[in-house]
Amino acid sequence: MNDNLEFLSTEAQNPKSKGLDCMSTVEILKLMNEEDKRVIEAIREKIDNIAEAVELVVDALKNGGRVFYAGAGTSGRMAISDAAEIPPTFGVQEGVFIAIIAGGDRALKKPVEAAEDDKEAAIEELKKYNFSNKDIVIGVSASGRTPFALSAMEYAKSIGAKTICIVNNQNTPMAEVADVKIELNTGPEVLTGSTRLKAGTSQKMVLNMISTTAMVKLGKVYDNLMVDVMLLNSKLVERAVRIISKATNVSKEVAREYLEKSDMKPKVAIVMIECGNDKVSAQKLLEKHDGFVRKAIEECKSKKVK
Repeated sequence: MNDNLEFLSTEAQNPKSKGLDCMSTVEILKLMNEEDKRVIEAIREKIDNIAEAVELVVDALKNGGRVFYAGAGTSGRMAISDAAEIPPTFGVQEGVFIAIIAGGDRALKKPVEAAEDDKEAAIEELKKYNFSNKDIVIGVSASGRTPFALSAMEYAKSIGAKTICIVNNQNTPMAEVADVKIELNTGPEVLTGSTRLKAGTSQKMVLNMISTTAMVKLGKVYDNLMVDVMLLNSKLVERAVRIISKATNVSKEVAREYLEKSDMKPKVAIVMIECGNDKVSAQKLLEKHDGFVRKAIEECKSKKVK
C-alpha cells in the first residue's frame, strides 16, 4: 500500500521551497503564508462535493445514525478535534460524532506510526461501537491510501453504510470506496512530505464546514447564533446571555432572567421572549418544528397576526 509514494502530490518536492534551510525567518514565513492560499483554492474547487457530504451527514443524523471519522496521525487528530468540539457547541449528545484514530488515545500525544497499517484495528473499533448501516464513515487521509482509514470505509461499505473521503491526492483507493469523494489538491508541502501543513489544515477546514453546516441544517443554529450551546461553565453561561440578547433585542438582564426561566436552555428562552409564552409552550413549539427556532417563532407570530 505504501509503495510508489513519490507519485503522490503530497510527497513531491515543492520547487518554491528549494533551499528552505538557507532562507531567512521572514522568507520562510512569507513562503508558508503564500502556500497556504492554495488550501483555500483547493477547498473552493470542491464545494459541490462538500455539499454532497453535508447532505449525507444530515440524512444519517435525521435517521438516527452516527458520524464516524477515521484517520491516522495528523488526519486522525484533525478528526478528533472536530468531533470533540461538536457536543458543547451544538448541544449534540456524546457518541453522535465519533472519531477513531489509529493507535487509539495514545496517538493523540505521541506518534504511533505503525498503527496506521493495522486494518483490523479499524474494523474492531467500529464493531465496538455497534456500527450499523444507518451510520456513516468519513475517512481522512492526505495520501488517500492509509490502511486504517481505508479499512474503516471498506467495512462500512460492506454492510451498506455510506462513506465519504477527505484526501489530498487524486484517484486514490479511498476515493474508489467513497460515495462522496473530496479530493483536495493542496499540492507539495513547503517541507517535503510534512502533511501536517497544508494537507492537515485543509482537512480540518473541510471537517469544520461539514459538521457546522450539518448542524445549521438540523436546527442547531438561529440566525448565525449558537443557540444550542451547552452551558458547561460560567463563560458559556455569559455567552448564552449574549446570544439571547442579540437574538431578541432585549437587555442582558432580561436575557439572563429568561435563561433562568427556561431551565438554562437558550432556544427555549428565545422562543419565550419572542412569542410571549411560557417554558412549556415554547418547548412544545420547538419540538413541533424539530428544534428550529425560526419556524417556531414564525408560527406563534402568524397566529397572533390572525
